[in-house]
Amino acid sequence: MKLRTLMLGGALALAAVSGLAQADTQATAAKPVPYRYGMPLNIDKVIAMNEIQTNDCKVINADIKFVDNAGKIKDVGYLKMSEACDFQN
Repeated sequence: MKLRTLMLGGALALAAVSGLAQADTQATAAKPVPYRYGMPLNIDKVIAMNEIQTNDCKVINADIKFVDNAGKIKDVGYLKMSEACDFQN
């Protein structure tokens, strides 16, 4: 009986710790700054480009994470036409 209680307590503690770790990483992930027309980007190196996958030809949100000329990592969000528009006539 004690082993079962110990195993249950250990499993609950592990679940709680992993839940806190996930909450911490989501809180530190900053949302991308929205792009404004004329905004200087000064991109030195692109790290990642993300967009929502869709089968419809429509305007979607996308973001680009890059290192600028000063060496700072920036994340900028912008609007674009989806990749599905490339394949439609």
